[in-house]
This record gives sequence, C-alpha cells and structure tokens, in this order.
Amino acid sequence: MIRRNFCKTLSCAALGSIPLIFPCGRVQGKEDVMAKKVEAVKATVISVKGTCGQGHKVGDSFTITESGIQGKICIHALYSMLPAAFAMLFDVNFPWLTDADKKTHACPDAANPVVFEIAKVRQT
Repeated sequence: MIRRNFCKTLSCAALGSIPLIFPCGRVQGKEDVMAKKVEAVKATVISVKGTCGQGHKVGDSFTITESGIQGKICIHALYSMLPAAFAMLFDVNFPWLTDADKKTHACPDAANPVVFEIAKVRQT
C-alpha cells in the first residue's frame, strides 16, 4: 500500500496514537538515568591466532577520541571496527550486547585473526 493512501485511510486521531502503540523500546514510567559522557573508546587486543602482519600482541591497545587516534593499529582492523567504535563514542547501545559499554571485534584477516575488546571510556 502506498504511504499516502495508508495515511488517507486512518483518521488523525488514529495516526496520533501510533507512538502509544509502538513506544520504540522505551518503558513508560521509568526515569532515564543519565550516564557519564563517553570521552573515548579504547580497543585492547584480547586474542591473537597465527601471526599478525602488524605485530599486534595480547594487551596492545589504542584509543579513539573525537579528535583522533592514539596508539598503533593496523589500518585494516581500524577500518573494520571504526563504525562500531564511532557509534560507541557517541554512547550508542547495541541491543545484543550483555554489557553496553564493551564489545568484541575481530580483525578481517581470517587466516590470522586478532580479536579486540572495544570499551567505552567514561568521564570520571
């Protein structure tokens, strides 16, 4: 059905009630608790299998801020994790994570995978 035709079939009152029917995941009545602002995202190597061409070792880390990157990271791993890291920098919560402040990310090199833990660094 074309959107314009759909809107014509419903009254204005019915269209106004749609947000009440589908509250977009928000629970009515609960207070929103403001968490401390995310100031950076830190990625730490938690697993290396094979030989990483960049030489990453378990424990290596780098930090992503709004102004740039501090630390050493393979460009391929960086490009693959940047969308998630950038979203986390702006405090996006992925619904499939058990801890909203941490996620894992694997390097795209299937023969020598490096697994990173990406964590939000909040203001103190």
